[in-house]
Amino acid sequence: MVARTGAKGTSGVGEVAAVFLGTYQPRLDDKGRLFLPAKFRDELAGGVVVTKGQDNCLFVFTRAEFAGITQRMAEASFTSKAARDYSRVFFAGASDEVPDRQGRITVPAALRSYASLDKDCVVIGANTRLEIWDAQAWESYLQTSEPTFAELSEEGIPGLG
Repeated sequence: MVARTGAKGTSGVGEVAAVFLGTYQPRLDDKGRLFLPAKFRDELAGGVVVTKGQDNCLFVFTRAEFAGITQRMAEASFTSKAARDYSRVFFAGASDEVPDRQGRITVPAALRSYASLDKDCVVIGANTRLEIWDAQAWESYLQTSEPTFAELSEEGIPGLG
């Protein structure tokens, strides 16, 4: 199946998962609310989970995707320090949010602080999740990462080679 922006694609396990693509530039309002991209609102209408991501951005998952991640993390050995550390930060920072009728979610203050979100934000589609970035942080990330992206081959990306 060909993935289309905002379309649902097959996850390979017989279930359907949203595929998020593209770059959007919403603004955070004075109450900490952010408009989700209109083309994703149907997939996100039932609620989302927002949590800390790597690189000081926020990850936004559908509830179904978050449930799958939760299951996979529950299967990780609790004797693994790395698994415990990751799990603690990932879940302690998570927040359930339901978009309002206008498609806005409230980004909790602690998560706004973590990602240095002020007004100008960038929301990117990152396959099965959205990411929320401070606009300047996203530009800096692109400047340092795009040269590496141009040089990578499938063999250099874990899981693709």
